[in-house]
Amino acid sequence: MGSIGRYMFRATMGAFLITLVSLTVVIWFTQAMREFDLITSQRQTLLVFVGITGLIIPLLIMMIAPIALVMASAHVLNKLSSDSEIIVINAAGVSPWRLVRPFLAAAVVVSLLVSVIAAYVSPRSLRALRDWGAQVRADILTNIVQPGRFTTVGGNLTFHIADRRPNGLLVGIFVDDRRDPNEHATYLAEQGEIVKNDSGSFLVLDGGSIQRLEAGQRDPRIVTFNRYPFDLSQFTGGRQNVVYTVREKYIWELLWPRPDDALYMAQPDQYRSELHDRLATPLYPLAFVILAYMFLGPPQTTRQSRTLALLGMIGVVALLRLTGFVSVIVGVRVPGVLVVQYVALFGTIAAGLWQISRGQALEPAAAVSRIATAITERFTRATAG
Repeated sequence: MGSIGRYMFRATMGAFLITLVSLTVVIWFTQAMREFDLITSQRQTLLVFVGITGLIIPLLIMMIAPIALVMASAHVLNKLSSDSEIIVINAAGVSPWRLVRPFLAAAVVVSLLVSVIAAYVSPRSLRALRDWGAQVRADILTNIVQPGRFTTVGGNLTFHIADRRPNGLLVGIFVDDRRDPNEHATYLAEQGEIVKNDSGSFLVLDGGSIQRLEAGQRDPRIVTFNRYPFDLSQFTGGRQNVVYTVREKYIWELLWPRPDDALYMAQPDQYRSELHDRLATPLYPLAFVILAYMFLGPPQTTRQSRTLALLGMIGVVALLRLTGFVSVIVGVRVPGVLVVQYVALFGTIAAGLWQISRGQALEPAAAVSRIATAITERFTRATAG
């Protein structure tokens, strides 16, 4: 690529990594907070919390990477323009193909990254997240330690606690046991904790009482205790039979689904739509970079023209991505609509390359320019007044 190309490639990839990490962390944080209560209920460390919730990061990267790349490309092109580097390079007779080459190289790198994530990494991470979630939700010990919530198991055993301390201590425990048709037992305790050992899982109650009402009896028997182990072993399940969703399937499972795959037999249209979404995803970085250079790469005559070019790029990028989303969603019911996504992508790439080959800037239409000028003048007068 030469020294100029390497400089532009490094600047683009650097801006891409910063943008990608920033956006991913922000969105990951909002998603991770949904699982915070579930993690703390198992008294896990912060490191475990980050590791488990981090399993969603590959999916976020796959979705954010094309947007981060177009933002990085726009930033680099704007910087080159504001420093007049684009004008100097253009005046030196450097062809548009030589200038767009480093951006295309960055797009290829991002496309390969997205391809690997879409084919294997994202489904693998989502599977691990679902396995963990199924294991946690199969364990009644996780569900009973939700303060202020009545949890009924099997319709005849109800748990309630008033509070859960940071050290895992449970306060204000109520257990209503109707499993034995000949006896109704109610357990009350000031506090308790969950203990797991080789003998099983127990809710160890401290300082409370047991009220037992036998069938046919009018008055209950009340027994007080200092410490009482309530056996919960039968409610702590192991690994469950997890059914993975279409998004959690590897790409080869979408290409060649097993004949005995119950989910495929029930949702073949979902398989087809998800497959085309995975195949089209790596094309977006390439299309977005071409759009960014088509609008912002050539030298602009005025600052206003460059602003309109930036707005035009944002509009076309948003429209192209929206077309892809609609194509995938509607394609579940109408398979022919899936072709629209490819037509839009390849049409954008072809039109963009043709415009780049001309080496001319996309000047805004006269009407758009007049509207922008009128809005700018009115805003200037309003702020000046």
